[in-house]
Amino acid sequence: MNAVIKRLVVTAIILQPIVSQAQQTTTGATEITKWQYGRNGAVSLTYDDGSINQFKYALPIMERLRIPATFFVITGGIPGSKYHGKFIGRNVKAIIKESATIPTNDQNFLERCSAGGYLGYKGTITYVTRAASAYDSPKHRDRAFKIMDTLYQKVRAGEFKPGYQPCDEVLQEDGLTWEDLRNYGGRGYEIASHSITHASMPGLDSVNIAYELEKSKEEIRDKMGWKYTFSSEVPYGYENERVMKIAYKIYPALRNRMPEPWLKELDRASRQTPGKPDKDYIQWQRGATTKTPLPLMKSWVDTAAERKDTWLVLVFHGVDNLGYEALPHTMLDEYFQYIKNRQDRVWIATFGDVAKYMREKEHARVEQSQRGGKITVSLSHSLDKTMYDLPLTLKTYVSPEWKRVWVWQGKRMQRVEAQTDAKGTYVLYQAYPTGAPLTLSGKED
Repeated sequence: MNAVIKRLVVTAIILQPIVSQAQQTTTGATEITKWQYGRNGAVSLTYDDGSINQFKYALPIMERLRIPATFFVITGGIPGSKYHGKFIGRNVKAIIKESATIPTNDQNFLERCSAGGYLGYKGTITYVTRAASAYDSPKHRDRAFKIMDTLYQKVRAGEFKPGYQPCDEVLQEDGLTWEDLRNYGGRGYEIASHSITHASMPGLDSVNIAYELEKSKEEIRDKMGWKYTFSSEVPYGYENERVMKIAYKIYPALRNRMPEPWLKELDRASRQTPGKPDKDYIQWQRGATTKTPLPLMKSWVDTAAERKDTWLVLVFHGVDNLGYEALPHTMLDEYFQYIKNRQDRVWIATFGDVAKYMREKEHARVEQSQRGGKITVSLSHSLDKTMYDLPLTLKTYVSPEWKRVWVWQGKRMQRVEAQTDAKGTYVLYQAYPTGAPLTLSGKED
């Protein structure tokens, strides 16, 4: 047989008795499974900020267990990066001078907040972060203005030391290199953007938001390749509408929000749990903190494993005393083993891969026919195939006489064992949504 042929042998356990011919679903009937490999749910492990301890202590655990994850990294803090934090706008000296006579208001807040970290002094970014957080809530806008007035008053009074000091999240990346990230990417981990400086974007004007996101994407493209420019997380998990509109145009998938009509989102701040389904999918984000009991964290996984519609997106930050809400790697080890032990019911995949799978399924078309004792299936979707090229899992009902099925798509061949459910005998197999036909046969040739 031709050496270029790739064989994928999928073993399966027959869970129910073989059904009678009268119960058999029409041979050839094909559907796309809700999740890859026919799992009940999906789980994505995601890390924010690129803290060096994530790679020193958490990644080796995942390597040992062979489970993937997504790392949202701050690109400007990595040595060798071309793009770093800066203010795009008027000369900051003019802004500082103007602040002495004109109080901060709706008309000038975004400019002053955008410039706040780049006034030429250390310690100013803390004020920017606080002000942006307050400004994100309309009822706290006056407080945001007062924080900016205080910042500029202290700058004029010479209360800060000259220089530039990034936020703590950038400093926690110390030791991380692009060479490391390329290595991790080659091992199946998704490296994604968390902006250039971990900027508080509700406090930035449109030009500076775009700079933080576009140039971070460009940095990752140049250092890693286009494959890693699919996903992003706007820092602090903001869902600010103005920020999201800009970010949507730059990244295909945002962990902050994915406004799909078929997806219900429960973010980290939500106290809701997946309830009665009203959409095809639920993205359920949970952020483990130092006060989160491990049994509760395990129950999140159980929920995704039992339901048919839930994508559990886990959000981690610090590890082993470094970073926000740092968790000990010993606890992560136990937790990840718990997830791994349920991989027969949950699909463990990167954030980007799950987002791609759902979108491909929602935009896909399946056609099937029978002739000469074989089943032909065609799978295609309406999305950009250069970006959405993840295989989908198909479930095709076959003759009860077929105990083993050979599936061909071009030069790819899979040999799969038949299973049964209440509807009849079926096989699960992987199909690339290229439109290239798949041929199913109960015989090898």
